Amino acid sequence: MKIDESLVQWVEIDSQAFRHNVQEFKKRLGRTELMAVIKANAYGHGLLVIARLAKEAGIRWFGVNNVEEGLALRQAGFDQAILILGYVPLSQAEAVVHYDLRTVVYNLENLKVLARAARQQKKKAFVHLKIETGTNRQGIPIKKLGIIFREIKKLPEIVVEGLSSHFANIEDTTDDVYPRYQLNNFLEAINWFKRQGVEIPVKHMSCTAAAMLFPETHFDLVRVGIGLYGLWPSRETLVSCRMRGQEPLKLKPVLSWRAKVAQVKSIARGACIGYGCTYRTTRPTKLAVIPVGYYDGYDRSLSNSAYVLIRGKRAQIRGRVCMNFIMADITDIPGVKLEDRVTLIGTDGKEKITADQLASLAGTISYEIVTRINPLIPRVIV
Repeated sequence: MKIDESLVQWVEIDSQAFRHNVQEFKKRLGRTELMAVIKANAYGHGLLVIARLAKEAGIRWFGVNNVEEGLALRQAGFDQAILILGYVPLSQAEAVVHYDLRTVVYNLENLKVLARAARQQKKKAFVHLKIETGTNRQGIPIKKLGIIFREIKKLPEIVVEGLSSHFANIEDTTDDVYPRYQLNNFLEAINWFKRQGVEIPVKHMSCTAAAMLFPETHFDLVRVGIGLYGLWPSRETLVSCRMRGQEPLKLKPVLSWRAKVAQVKSIARGACIGYGCTYRTTRPTKLAVIPVGYYDGYDRSLSNSAYVLIRGKRAQIRGRVCMNFIMADITDIPGVKLEDRVTLIGTDGKEKITADQLASLAGTISYEIVTRINPLIPRVIV
């Protein structure tokens, strides 16, 4: 697709790379259903853009964070099973039922208001009980399952469609002791329901890293987020994959972040650049001023450390990242002119900048780098 020339900055979404990543996971999962986790604006890639690509790829489950994301999908015409992974306020129960959204539940109060909303609308409320297995975030302690289940039996409008949990450190280590401890806790919850004569149809615990490393965690559904976008959860996940003799998935980054040069200027030796005068030139210098800043998601900690790509060459960031601008040193890049393309994440010629590289410079993870890209920046499928 041709890029709109009026755009100052934009995010390119590589549809072929996304489809490739989906197929890589489907090969690994076999018969297990794949959920596309598209919460947080599809990890910065664009909620509706990625939903469309996921639908085209035959994905039937979407994972979102809140009711607002679920409604945006419904209003755009998506009929997939949509599971809200985050907290749903009691006041939004009616919308959940009306728009046929599923919810992760771990409070009696939420179950009761969902049942009341379903009763009023003469519908069913589909819930997935979140089991506390050791992350100590959301979840029902196994010892309290009896209390919850006794209440659910009083609420005929509630359909327990799923049972879920989440790993705490599967991405952070090559040691699988704690993940296996959590898996055993989840199996204990599954067996508890079986002893009650209840078979829950959709059991899911696996994230991207678990999908890659532990087939025994796949169950009925796997929630894949970061991997669909062509990013590895961590270096440890890749190392663990190789340690287990498994073939690493061949993932392709889906997102590129581009902008235009807003000004080319020459400054003298000894001149200060940007707020705080944190950089002083040591030679006559040519700068490209780029209309991207921390408001757009380009982290302020990248000041004086990161680089961008212009004309296939690296251009070092000079001075502090501003709210809406950065400055890059183009002294050694001949021919740079107004509105030349700038690459903040992605490939230009033989050079590339990855979200992982920026994360390393910023002291964070690739998830944060991509999810913080301002949602107002246009996402363009290429």
